[in-house]
Amino acid sequence: MNIVVCVKYVPDAQAERTFNASDNTTDRENVDGLLSELDEYAVEEALKIVEAGEGEVTVLTVGPDQAADAIKKALQMGADKGVHVSDPAIHGSDALATSLVLAEAIKKLGAESPVDLVVTGMASTDGTMGVVPTMLAERLGLPAVTFASELSVEGGAGGTATIRRDGDASTQTVTASLPALVSVTDQINEPRYPSFKGIMAAKKKPVESWALADLGLEASQVGLEAAWTKVESFDARPPRTQGEIVTDEGDGGTRLAEFLSARKFV
Repeated sequence: MNIVVCVKYVPDAQAERTFNASDNTTDRENVDGLLSELDEYAVEEALKIVEAGEGEVTVLTVGPDQAADAIKKALQMGADKGVHVSDPAIHGSDALATSLVLAEAIKKLGAESPVDLVVTGMASTDGTMGVVPTMLAERLGLPAVTFASELSVEGGAGGTATIRRDGDASTQTVTASLPALVSVTDQINEPRYPSFKGIMAAKKKPVESWALADLGLEASQVGLEAAWTKVESFDARPPRTQGEIVTDEGDGGTRLAEFLSARKFV
């Protein structure tokens, strides 16, 4: 099977994250970044499918130069090769443009060897929108089988992909014919840690770098100017102030109720 996993390089949630003052986009250069945690589950699931049968896993990412670190981590986990789409014109792209770039990159990969399965995380840990997988499936003309907490693939290429989707009120079993796109949740598996052997092997694995021109796309189709949504303004979160201390002198409960009521908490 030929599996493509879409991953994203995101700012570390533990770092001091902010926006660029020049255009109100997320600052991705002056903050430590890493492979999105939710995408690690997608990489792990793809590796498990290939290890249970045969095939290869290609990791695809779109982003600045630092995004190569996301591919590096996936290769260390065991992916076979990577593709990094990087172009200054992509800066500021929204979900629509991102799905367009990913779709054209997957089509280019498919021209070399048909893609049987596209796997993504359920969302990125920075944007947390969760819409790119479905947009991507629509652009590729593939069935979208989303929010999988369990996945089984039968019949190899040309077979089927069956997922279990756990909702608040029910559990659904959904089956799609391959090729298909599947997005996975953080309940599906336990991502492996890169071994020393995997880290060393990753250094020899191929990584291709593509620009928009390689995908047949124009700069006007992506970027901040083409985005349907923009951040108009932003302000730093105010520092936390000391809370009010209430000494219980027999009326603590009443004073607490008054405090909550005044702030319309009750």
